[in-house]
Amino acid sequence: MLSLSSSLSSTTPDAILIASWNNMLAHVNYYFSIFLFIFGVIGNILNILVLSQRSLRSNPCAWLFLISSLANFIVLLSGLTTRIISYWTDDLTDRIGWLCKLRAFILYTSRTISSWLIMLASNDRWLLSCLSARRRLLSSLKRARRGTIIIILFSLILYSPLFYCYEANLINTPLKCYSRTILCRIFAELIYTCITIIFPLILMLLFGFMTISNVRKLKYRLQSPLLPRLSNAINFNDQRQRFRRIDRHLLIMLLIQISFLALFTLPQAIQQIYSTITRNKNKTSIQNTIETSIYSFEILLTYLASGMSFYIYTLSGGCIFRQAFFTVIRRMKETILCQ
Repeated sequence: MLSLSSSLSSTTPDAILIASWNNMLAHVNYYFSIFLFIFGVIGNILNILVLSQRSLRSNPCAWLFLISSLANFIVLLSGLTTRIISYWTDDLTDRIGWLCKLRAFILYTSRTISSWLIMLASNDRWLLSCLSARRRLLSSLKRARRGTIIIILFSLILYSPLFYCYEANLINTPLKCYSRTILCRIFAELIYTCITIIFPLILMLLFGFMTISNVRKLKYRLQSPLLPRLSNAINFNDQRQRFRRIDRHLLIMLLIQISFLALFTLPQAIQQIYSTITRNKNKTSIQNTIETSIYSFEILLTYLASGMSFYIYTLSGGCIFRQAFFTVIRRMKETILCQ
């Protein structure tokens, strides 16, 4: 009896610490998830309304931003609603197998579509900044739509194995709805880390630097003494100048968004690589709790990346995007007053 009581007393501090930590983590997840849901859903809805206007949707980069916003909207709905509901009751995706599989498939597919569409947008900005007229002609709405279809089909096929790999009611995993075998876990984590996060980010940064280089070369050419003779021979109308302003603001919006995507998504990729490497290492209960909480917070950061695009566009998109936003607000007011 004495040995039993001493054993309980020796484990009580750790148990209390873990319980307190989990309780605090549950509150942080709940309130931060609500904030991200409201913040992100409203932002993506406004993005969709603004970018679907005729003055912007004919631009290939704006078209890619529009479909990316739709994908981010699906990410927030599929990912955060279950987190918020789980604070009050059991998360059905943790207990029901087909819901677990469907949620994982929709979440990862939508996030991959969004990442690769932003990569296509960075490629489009690079093509437009090239001095070669042949490359500039490759930037078109038709090619943007074709690329969107290819990315959607690619993402659906890529994550179809999740219907086999994911299962509910798991233990000793970061989440109850998770990959059921080690092989599935390695596959899912490597695909998500490499295909959804790292590869598109590398290409985004590559095209971003190439675009900046092209812009600098263009400025150098504009400063040459031959420009006045050439520019006087060309009649730039107002519409063409407006399109160039749109292109310039879209480039700024894109570069800022890429920076925040890297900031908010790379930590999860690093954590998943670490988790895969140390999966066979013996860890204490406190260490497992801390790693699970870090992983949970990093997941929330990825939702922040999915909900921030509208606010980036509003702050960095110049008067073009803000004017389109105010037009949407004015039309909404007129619709409400008419009713």
